[in-house]
Parts: sequence; structure tokens; C-alpha cells
Amino acid sequence: MGVDKYKGLTRKSGPRTLWNVVIREDLDALQIPVRWKKPRKIFVNSMSDLFHTSVSSDFIAKVWSVMERTQRHSYQILTKHPNGMAELSASGFLAELLNVWLGTSVENEGVVHRIDQLRGVKAAVRFISFEPLIGPVGKVNLNNINWAIVGGESGPRARPIREPWIDEVHDACRHYGTAFFFKQWGTWGKNNQRRSKKQNGRTYRGQTWDEMPSINSI
Repeated sequence: MGVDKYKGLTRKSGPRTLWNVVIREDLDALQIPVRWKKPRKIFVNSMSDLFHTSVSSDFIAKVWSVMERTQRHSYQILTKHPNGMAELSASGFLAELLNVWLGTSVENEGVVHRIDQLRGVKAAVRFISFEPLIGPVGKVNLNNINWAIVGGESGPRARPIREPWIDEVHDACRHYGTAFFFKQWGTWGKNNQRRSKKQNGRTYRGQTWDEMPSINSI
């Protein structure tokens, strides 16, 4: 990755790069959005997880303070630990900010419970990233979920995606009024053939899906 602050966080294991289970709270990075005068869309902690159990509540509070001070920007936070996010939200520790969208990852039915945990979070927009979608999710409940992003995995070790799995999410979106965004097929296309993600494209049911949520306090 070529950035000094990431050194020592990963190790090689054959062809794979593995995380060393090391957490660093980068206080210097918190001032970057403050310096950006032009409004931006910011994906917070794209290389990590703000609500990992090893991240201190003090650091999370500092992140929230910056987002509250920089209302000109829009922030998206994605976590695999929505239970911790919900607990902080319920306690009043996290202010509900209209410029902050909060979401969780759901890759298969084994982690569908994260959606219920996300519903306990106070947020202007709650979203689910079904990416990479590597298994079925079943008849998933998207009540009070504003946005669903679906996509297949890419790269040399990508696992396949199947159209019926996408159908489950799409049909739930139609039922619950959730905006549906299909990002990509990834390495494995609609016909289960392995190609570049560019060749496979992002057409589903004969069209592209770029639906976005409305921003409301819910």
C-alpha cells in the first residue's frame, strides 16, 4: 500500500496479505476533512473498521466531532460491528448527524443478524453493503433500511456471485421501499464465467441500478 502509517499492520502468507490484528488510532488524519473547503463525499476508515472492539470510544468521539464540525461534507461509515455502534447510539454517545450515513456489511445469511443491530442505530441514512455477496441471504428484512448496495467480489481469489442471491436482495428492496444499487458482477459474470470485472459490467435484469436513498431523520 506504500504508506508509512500502514507498515507493520499486515503480513504475507503465501499469495495472501493478512492483517496482524494491530489497531492504530490516527489522530493526525482527523484534521484532513477540516482542511478540505470544498464539499466531499468521504468513506470513513476505508481500510479499517471504526467500530472494531479495539478502537477506543474516545477516538470515535473525536471522529464524530470532526464530522459535526464539517457539515459541508457527507460521510459514510461501514462496519462489521453494528452491535457496538448501536450500543453507543442508544446511550446518546453518538449524535445523529444528517451528513453521516451508517451501514453494515452482510455477505451471506450467516451475518444477517447485523441488519437488526443496525436498525437500533439512530441515523439519517442506514445502509447495507451486500458486497461481496458470497451466498444467499434469504428473505431478508429491510424495514427501516434506506439503501442496499449489492456487488460481486473481484480479484484473483474472487468467490462467485449468483443471480438468485441478488434477486433476494432486490425483491426485499422493492417490498420495503429500500433504494437498490447494483455496483458490479465482479470477477464472475451473470453466466458464471470468469472474466475481468469490466467485461462483466454492472447490468442486472437488463438495466443498471443507481438508486440512492432520500436523506431523512428516521
